[in-house]
Amino acid sequence: MKHLKHSLRRLNLLQLATLALFTSGIPSLAHAHAVSGEASGLLHGLAHPIGGLDHVCAMIGVGLWAAQMGSANGRAVWLAPLTFVTVMALGGVLGMAAIPLAYTEQGIVMSLLVLGVLIAAAVRLPLLASSAIVGVFALCHGYAHGAEMPQDASGLAYAAGFMLATAMLHASGIATALFARSKGRTQWLRIAGAAIALCGGGIWFAV
Repeated sequence: MKHLKHSLRRLNLLQLATLALFTSGIPSLAHAHAVSGEASGLLHGLAHPIGGLDHVCAMIGVGLWAAQMGSANGRAVWLAPLTFVTVMALGGVLGMAAIPLAYTEQGIVMSLLVLGVLIAAAVRLPLLASSAIVGVFALCHGYAHGAEMPQDASGLAYAAGFMLATAMLHASGIATALFARSKGRTQWLRIAGAAIALCGGGIWFAV
């Protein structure tokens, strides 16, 4: 438990560092907006990930799977979410720049199906493999966020918003998994994974 708490603290610090590096490293995305535009961009960025069931399920799912894998390798608790937020930032840049990225919507739906199955089956993969899977899905989610940025919003503020919201959703998934484990109810995670996969299946047939 101490090891997991240490990993969670490390996760929070690394996510904040990633956010700071991102917001300071791509000034080309910052336009000459008024303060109200920056505030609007931040609020739109915060709202976008939690405004769609697909994004919410996938990002909570990353947290659940990270904590689930963390029982065998503590680094997974912070590495999987950090990978997601970092690669998602890249996807956001591509979306803001309107650079074509094929099969984005399909990738978002597949993220629910794959993550849900991995959680339901309690699959533990090597860190490199799990990071690669998370990274591919993060690129799709980030692209969707960036492509749907309001025209009058500050790019930096909007990106900061959706990155922060994503980190919070990851943290909620991790906290939920740790709570279930502390209560000896690890089967709750499998049920949650199945629910995420079913949600993905429903969205797949609905579109």
